[in-house]
Amino acid sequence: MKNLVFAVVLLFSAAGASAQDWAKARLEKSSRHGEWVEFKSGERTIKAFVVYPERKDKAPVVLVIHEIFGLTDWVRGMCDQLAENGVIAIAPDLLSGQTYADIDGARKAISALPKEQVKADLDATSEYALTKIPAANGILAVCGFCWGGGWTFQYASMNPKLKAAYSFYGVAVDNAQDAAKIACPVYGFNAENDARVDETIPKAEELMKAAGKKYEPVIYKGAGHGFMREGEMPTGNEANKKARDDAWTRWKKLLAELANSK
Repeated sequence: MKNLVFAVVLLFSAAGASAQDWAKARLEKSSRHGEWVEFKSGERTIKAFVVYPERKDKAPVVLVIHEIFGLTDWVRGMCDQLAENGVIAIAPDLLSGQTYADIDGARKAISALPKEQVKADLDATSEYALTKIPAANGILAVCGFCWGGGWTFQYASMNPKLKAAYSFYGVAVDNAQDAAKIACPVYGFNAENDARVDETIPKAEELMKAAGKKYEPVIYKGAGHGFMREGEMPTGNEANKKARDDAWTRWKKLLAELANSK
């Protein structure tokens, strides 16, 4: 990818890094412009990865909330794939300022993040996206995967400026108060073999319906948790690959709708 400034050093183990060489290779072949940016969240400095679509007019922005493994090459690659589909993608490193020895260290660090800090960092990212990116058209959405998928649902109840939320295999809203605060449609992308997450869907459907909110979860047959990443891996199984392809087909249509939202 052109003009990358590697301002963030993520200290993964050799095994963890080599496991995503395929994602890094795809990213490096992209012709789209990607860059690291910095902005303030209170007293903290947040680093975020931004990728721009190749288009002549301004574009919506999708805020990308990473998995519990941190801002990996795969997540940055997802930003590039979103840009390939016509939107600006921005993924904040929610562990900005921290280092960790391996994937397990990242998991522990993210699990320990205070809810207030995560919200503040997402708010700062949203503000940057809406006011500091000249190519943005003022339309903002959010997506997330795994831990980030759960936060996507939460953040939909925290930021009234969002026009859409795309939650990938993340736990759903579990109380009427938060459901009532959700100001945008929420689209769920869920795996059949993911009971921990799927068990939260029926209650969320009831809560969202009672609150008069739009919630459309889809469960992809045969897929496992993390199918968007696993389905892209060279070693991914056929069920995850199909789920990923089907999810992308659906998501592309939703992104096209986002571009036409007010």
